[in-house]
Amino acid sequence: MSPKSRFSSQEQARRVKQILKGLDKAYPDARCALQHRNALELLIATILSAQCTDERVNLVTRELFQKYRTPEDYLKAPRNVLEEEIRSTGFYRNKAKNIQGACQMLVEKFGGRVPDTMEELIQLPGVARKTANVVLGVIFGKAEGIVVDTHVFRVAHRLDLSHSDTPEKVESDLMGLIPRTPWISFSHQVIQHGRQVCKARRPLCHTCVLEKVCQSSDKVLAFPHPRDQKLSERGSRQ
Repeated sequence: MSPKSRFSSQEQARRVKQILKGLDKAYPDARCALQHRNALELLIATILSAQCTDERVNLVTRELFQKYRTPEDYLKAPRNVLEEEIRSTGFYRNKAKNIQGACQMLVEKFGGRVPDTMEELIQLPGVARKTANVVLGVIFGKAEGIVVDTHVFRVAHRLDLSHSDTPEKVESDLMGLIPRTPWISFSHQVIQHGRQVCKARRPLCHTCVLEKVCQSSDKVLAFPHPRDQKLSERGSRQ
């Protein structure tokens, strides 16, 4: 049971089953939104996604991945050129440094391949548990943790699955509540739910499959603004 939970362990277990069932129903095909063709591309895309939208990252990597195919390609690039190519993702100097640092380690320590363990991945510059969890789950099908981005962090709090104040602690809380088998799909489903329904400023609670399980203080049950209604209807048709 996560800290300060208003539910008993038995009640929380029952709620988790309802939440997982609702997410499966709403997002049966949820998957990683970052476009990639292999482990290296997903690693680079996830590094770029820090403090940046997946849509922006996909725009940048569309050309980036045509130019750079191997870790050696990134290492050959002048730092200032790589910085300009990824500038629009924000924090581009640090990201360029981390990308080349990670590629350097891939070449020198891992034979040019992206490693498939948490212990090895988090040794790479710019790679923390979130990035490692994405790569492990999507590429290698390994559930060693739960991806906690801003969407998962927000939804976990609203659903009373965690009240912790850091992504690492939220992940630990979730790992203690969610059965291991759906960890990978759960991450993708909650991210999609956070983007489409459980939004930060105005959640679309009137369309939420988890509304009955949610007791968040910022629930919005009033009739939706016409703009939100159109967005909701557009999303349901996609």
